[in-house]
Amino acid sequence: MNDNKIIQIPELKCVESRTESKRFHYGRFTLSPLRHGQANTIGSAIRRVLLSEVEGTCITHVIFNNIANNRANEYSVLKGFTESINEIGMNLKEIVLRSDAYGFQKGSIHGVGPKKVTAQDIMMPPSVKIIDPTQHIVTINSYMTLDISLVIEKGRGYLIHDLKKEGIDFRDDTFVSYIDAAFAPVQNVNYSIHSYKNEENEMQEILFLEIWTNGGLTPKEALYEASRNLIDFFLPFLNTENSDSLNENITPDLSFRRKIYDQLYIDQLCFSTKIDNCLKRANINTVSDLLNYSKEDLMKLKHLGEQSIKEILEFIEYIRKIEINP
Repeated sequence: MNDNKIIQIPELKCVESRTESKRFHYGRFTLSPLRHGQANTIGSAIRRVLLSEVEGTCITHVIFNNIANNRANEYSVLKGFTESINEIGMNLKEIVLRSDAYGFQKGSIHGVGPKKVTAQDIMMPPSVKIIDPTQHIVTINSYMTLDISLVIEKGRGYLIHDLKKEGIDFRDDTFVSYIDAAFAPVQNVNYSIHSYKNEENEMQEILFLEIWTNGGLTPKEALYEASRNLIDFFLPFLNTENSDSLNENITPDLSFRRKIYDQLYIDQLCFSTKIDNCLKRANINTVSDLLNYSKEDLMKLKHLGEQSIKEILEFIEYIRKIEINP
């Protein structure tokens, strides 16, 4: 056995990134070197988390105002409009949004025809961004007024509504339509594995990971969030050695979290290359190193801009929340 053998730490690289449209982002990443069998374990786990655990923002309720005299139901085509209530709802379901805020938020559409109403006509709160303002919603084909209220939520996975709730309220002259939301900004994930022998004739692997998103998050941002979620899932298992029984209620100990932070390198966090280089020049190599820095400390680092500092502080705040509320 060679006692002087150098241990190689796997490195994540973004080898391709392109934006074909506002609602079609693609990223290709590699992780290497990995020992034989590791690539499939990592690829399978991160793929599942990317597809089901990354959060997105959607319109979940549509309230059509002042339509009592239209005898509306889900498939009604309101007077003066080309699309039915169901078609308008489906168009609103496809609107791609981005938001950092949780809870219910409100938006609205108020337009006078004739005109084609698109996503740019939606009045959103400051915390919500519309990714593609050109997305079509409805065509008003006469001098009519469109008055719609929207409810926006941030979540993960899918939200299926009970259609029995849908209907008209003659007291308020409104029709409430519930939209089945698909929050996931990640549209597809594919991974592949390349095996090779290194200089010491040992079998090693490269993991290739491809990510497609709808623009609500970039592939790099989605991979970053999925990685954080995956780490959170496994934190409770690190404290089992201090427990007499796996059936007990396990709470991760802070010291165990710190062990992870000591081994989690800045390169693995999917920060931009500029941020990586700035932090490395300041001898900040691991998450543990980064947690020792305040906003004032970061502002003293050379070539680190305001947006970069904001991104780093958001990550530090996330870690602090985990430590306070495990």
